[in-house]
Amino acid sequence: MRALSKVAPDWWDYTTLDREILDDAARLTADDLLQLSRSGFTVKFYDTLEDFYLAEALEYIVAWKQASESDPVGICGPIGPTEQLPLVARLVNELEVDLRHAHFWGMDEWVIDGKEVTIDHPLSFRRADMALCFDLIRPELRMPEENLHFPAVDATEFIRSWDHVRCAVIQGGQGEVKHWAFNDPVRRAGPYKDEPPSPEEYRKLTTRIVDLHPITLIQNARTSGGGVVQNVPSQALTVGPTETWKSERVSIWQAGNHDNPFGMRLTTLMISKGIADSSVPMSLLADHPNVQFNFYRPGIGTCDAEMH
Repeated sequence: MRALSKVAPDWWDYTTLDREILDDAARLTADDLLQLSRSGFTVKFYDTLEDFYLAEALEYIVAWKQASESDPVGICGPIGPTEQLPLVARLVNELEVDLRHAHFWGMDEWVIDGKEVTIDHPLSFRRADMALCFDLIRPELRMPEENLHFPAVDATEFIRSWDHVRCAVIQGGQGEVKHWAFNDPVRRAGPYKDEPPSPEEYRKLTTRIVDLHPITLIQNARTSGGGVVQNVPSQALTVGPTETWKSERVSIWQAGNHDNPFGMRLTTLMISKGIADSSVPMSLLADHPNVQFNFYRPGIGTCDAEMH
């Protein structure tokens, strides 16, 4: 019998892992993380935030410059982090990158009362993408509106778009529950009362509505709403593992704002060692052929006990 979660006993999460894995992760130094690169998994450090976010923004440019009429190319991007988005617009404008054949997938969106929130909702991810990036691009360079793909409750068209456009890279951050996008651990109920879904079962999931883990609710209240948790929706749409595995590369950007020093160490260790467990959804990327973890080195911190 696996341990109950220390923070949400009705859910699966990383606190249900074997204690040995957790302790091994906590002992890792920043330099140890660099040594966890392996074939198919790269760990990179950036010493300044300027370099970090510029490198993230350049992934958009490198992907979109590959696009042509016969080979449309896109990138799937997150809200969290967002600092790269205005840089993307500036680079497109300054370099005059023609986006006619480029595509973009929004990674996720909030759901309220069974419907995706509209673009005028203050927490809308689509709203953030448009305001921070796409509305800032010169009109003559912008991609056609039909090349912007945002998830909806009826996800048919969104899912289908991944079969007609090559996704060069899917970007993401890492949440405190160790998710990418909103691929959260599941509730500890029904067929998953005693064990979480197997990695194989979880990886079959596609774009869908998910119930959000309590850790995710608290994190989003902290990062986007000043801690007002009652205003954070309890459901969201998220791009699934099925779409993620259609991407040529998965690139995760960690500046130390969205997860803590322990969490960043844990998923790096699990992916490096091939330890896949759906209670730590990010660990399932151990089986993707091309994953890159990007760290702002000063944000890695330590796991030492320290009173404040």
